[in-house]
Amino acid sequence: MTVRIGFLGAGFIARYHAHQLGAVDVDHQVVSVFDPAVHRAEKFAEWQSCALAATVDELIEASDAVFICTWTSEHPAQLAAVTAAGRAVFCEKPLGVDLSTARQMAATVAAAGVVNMTGLVLRSQPALLALRELIGDPTSGRIMNVVFRDDQYIPTQGMYRSSWRGERDKAGAGTLLEHSIHDLDILEWLCGPIATISAHTHHFHGLDGIEDSVSVLARFVEGHSATLSSIWHDILDRPSLRRMEVFSERSLAVLEADDGPVTWQRDGDHGRLDDATLVPWLAQRGISPQLAEEQFLDAVVAGGPSPTPTIADAVRPHVLADAAYRSAATGGAAIDVTP
Repeated sequence: MTVRIGFLGAGFIARYHAHQLGAVDVDHQVVSVFDPAVHRAEKFAEWQSCALAATVDELIEASDAVFICTWTSEHPAQLAAVTAAGRAVFCEKPLGVDLSTARQMAATVAAAGVVNMTGLVLRSQPALLALRELIGDPTSGRIMNVVFRDDQYIPTQGMYRSSWRGERDKAGAGTLLEHSIHDLDILEWLCGPIATISAHTHHFHGLDGIEDSVSVLARFVEGHSATLSSIWHDILDRPSLRRMEVFSERSLAVLEADDGPVTWQRDGDHGRLDDATLVPWLAQRGISPQLAEEQFLDAVVAGGPSPTPTIADAVRPHVLADAAYRSAATGGAAIDVTP
């Protein structure tokens, strides 16, 4: 089976997924692209040697699986159209501009019963998988405290050139929803369920409804806590970077960036994992990292089940983001988000 793939959207994130597909060992072909910015779609179509669809429906008709990579407010209608046609769907994050929309999208996919996945792709990164192994090692003891910083220049400029991310009606909100929904997902995936969220936000760029600095305090069900700082700045020479320090009773594990290195320190034991050593180290532990795009296509070929994180899984970080915004609106009150 050659999986025919269509792309709704031809911007930065669509090009990212198309590039990743080049390393996927599943028979597939990008057959169509649609973007209301025709010049952008034309460039994508030339790059991928695929057809330029005139409408969303035309693209869906030509495809077995569709990647939804448009601005956030377009996701619900496009997902409804894709699933109504019975096509598999990979939907970028965040799902929608608010929590109620995300929940409705999950219900739509559940009713359609199609193979689906969402763009919370950090879970498949070797560096994050290694960090999870280190944290979960019984010799590390219980998690005590997590310090997490995520920063990038505001993506209305530079290589992203996503002017829509500065428009509330298209993006829904700013750095926490649009960017750090990844981080909220990863916090629970690594450290367990969160019980309460409190937050403060600010709008240094003066964009209505688009926060660019957020401080989140998360308290976990098991008693440990985490701080998350999410920042959109104007340092164009600085790449998008995540740094996470996880202090456990008998260890410190540090993620320096999405792709590592990862370091750890225990009494009498310390180490560092980088590009050359991450995958072999994971292999020794029976873990074989697989690109999210490959997991998705494998499921399409097999007819299911859907790989994680599914669209239903992506609702939980929306719950956390919604609580953070509600907390900030009250001056930082703790909001109960116990699962």
